[in-house]
Amino acid sequence: MKALKKLFLFLMPPENWRLTVIILSGIFTGIFLLVVHISKATSYLSDEPETCINCHVMYPHYASWSKSSHSEVATCSDCHVPQDNFVRKYYFKGSDGLRHSTWFTFRWEPQVIQIKSAGIGVVQENCIRCHLDLVDMTQLVEVTRKMADAGEGKLCWECHRETPHGTVKSLSAAPHALVERLPTVVPSWLEWLVGSPDRSPKVQTPGISEMD
Repeated sequence: MKALKKLFLFLMPPENWRLTVIILSGIFTGIFLLVVHISKATSYLSDEPETCINCHVMYPHYASWSKSSHSEVATCSDCHVPQDNFVRKYYFKGSDGLRHSTWFTFRWEPQVIQIKSAGIGVVQENCIRCHLDLVDMTQLVEVTRKMADAGEGKLCWECHRETPHGTVKSLSAAPHALVERLPTVVPSWLEWLVGSPDRSPKVQTPGISEMD
């Protein structure tokens, strides 16, 4: 208890600064909570595919997935996030998400988004995990990203090239695809200031009309 008391007294600002510190703490806490709300940070704890289109640059990938057979049986996380244990899953999800949010926030994303080396390994693992009954009698079940890099095997999508996102990949690859409209981030009590947002259920990617 004495150590905690010493730490508390050490962190306590001088009396003439306390009001300023309280006000600044409130401002920074409010900004932090606003960022969490606007970025829909809590949605990344789920496996819902709609989470991926929090970033509009993912619209073409969401659209191609939604029209593929995989959309009936698998979410984005089923393929792109490790599924072998809880710790690895959320560590990968957090580190990958932090990199994505940094690139998308500073608009560093390329016109053609390419999966990184770590992601390739995870997707290959998940292909084999889901389709084990089809490959367990062949040497394909042993192929990893490192083996493929060394020319000792092929990745699943080197043959299954259209699965599930197709071979044409860019930010403008699916200009007429319908995607879910994201809910507004404007609180209802602020709508009078910025105008009432359009709440129609579906929209298309930029530059096209809404779905009937």
